[in-house]
Amino acid sequence: MHIGIGVAKHDVGAVQARLSMLRLTLPAISFFLTLLTLTDGGSIGVNYGRIANNLPSAVKVVQLLKSNGLNRVKVYDTDPAVLHALSGTDIKVTVDLPNQQLFAAARSLSFAVAWVNRNVAAYHPHTQIEAIAVGNEVFADPGNTTKFLVPAMKNIHQALIRFNLHNQIKVSSPIALAALGNSYPSSAGSFRPELIEPVFEPMLRFLRETGSYLMVNVYPFFAYESNADVISLDYALFRQNAGVVDPGNGLRYFNLFDAQIDAVFAALSALKYNDVEIVVTETGWPSKGDNNEVGASVENAAAYNGNLVRKILTGGGTPLRPKADLTVYLFALFNENQKFGPTSERNFGLFYPDERKVYDIPFTTEGLKDYHDRPSTSPSPSTAAPATPVNPVTAPSTGNGGVSKSSAANTWCVANPDAQKEKLQVALDFACGEGGADCRPIQPGATCYDPNTLVAHASFAFNSYYQKKARAGGSCYFGGSAYVVTQEPKYGNCEFPTGY
Repeated sequence: MHIGIGVAKHDVGAVQARLSMLRLTLPAISFFLTLLTLTDGGSIGVNYGRIANNLPSAVKVVQLLKSNGLNRVKVYDTDPAVLHALSGTDIKVTVDLPNQQLFAAARSLSFAVAWVNRNVAAYHPHTQIEAIAVGNEVFADPGNTTKFLVPAMKNIHQALIRFNLHNQIKVSSPIALAALGNSYPSSAGSFRPELIEPVFEPMLRFLRETGSYLMVNVYPFFAYESNADVISLDYALFRQNAGVVDPGNGLRYFNLFDAQIDAVFAALSALKYNDVEIVVTETGWPSKGDNNEVGASVENAAAYNGNLVRKILTGGGTPLRPKADLTVYLFALFNENQKFGPTSERNFGLFYPDERKVYDIPFTTEGLKDYHDRPSTSPSPSTAAPATPVNPVTAPSTGNGGVSKSSAANTWCVANPDAQKEKLQVALDFACGEGGADCRPIQPGATCYDPNTLVAHASFAFNSYYQKKARAGGSCYFGGSAYVVTQEPKYGNCEFPTGY
């Protein structure tokens, strides 16, 4: 989830006037547009995960889907009970070939044929299988299955040809935003360089040749949770806000979801695959989390998913692709009590296992007519910026970057070199974007571009933000990815400012 928003410089008076007009007219415009486009939008589906020991039977789940107007479902396997229960319904199904079977599917066409015969052809068309997800977020799989992905996809497609199902069932693979190497601004989105030649070029060529689409998992929650001190909650939840401008193309973004999706569209465009469409195979927001999982609440989950449904079903494309009618799968149908990890992992569900709604949002255009996002009037404690930890590092400065402590009066904000790469990237994107940091010096060819490392660039951006905020408490945190030092950082020949 690496995305940022740029801030363009304009005449201040003109901008303020335009924003004032925007604030006055946006609700009315949104209302009338909703009425005009209520039947011209994308499609909403749901992920049906089953890592739990208290879920209703598959037959009851199908009735739950139908009663709520959900006509698309994605499952993470090919469980016979589930596929039989979906038989004879109008619900379209995406099934999954697990990561653990990528090796076998890549190495053996006969395995792929047998798998398709047993798990797809045996049910279709009575069960309306419309797509096969080959693996899930393979690039992040610790089993090192990346090199098997495209060969497995090709063999599964060849197997579909054997059964004359290749024109009815698409083959793709969900990617996480960690597959992006650059994401700020959205217009500069690109895939990780080491994945382009061995994976993305052949995969995108395959998707184009077979008329398929790229599956993408996006989670604005994780970006907000790690950077709540620099990301507006309204921006993350599709609520009214002034928006931010992408300096690369001048487009204004009013929500993080659009910015993340457009970074992927830009990455596709950079490889000249503008014609390959996107399906969002996972997105969601947890209704509960641990104390340090900022933003996880019933109200925020309802706002995110409800406002997203409204956006998708009313024809809400993205600034870069305004006419794109996206298909989006919400994560997830149920709270799953046997999932590992923090509390949020077990609380992404739209429904409790007893089939009660965790919160009330619509899933259809008809339901949207009575839907209103009602934010609480009191500020949520989850949006408060955490206190800034001062954690000077005693590592010596080197030519490749480093910081050390001293008793100097000035302070700087630098990136934590031990922070996760993905977390650093998200924080960098938002410091340079919505945070308003001056990131021009770290652009290619500029004074602080070298050393061209994530830690060096993040340190410069974090410090710019920190100094612009007058070194206020909470302004050097970035979800734990940064800390304050008392000696000027040394990264190449770059000079770090101490005030603006």
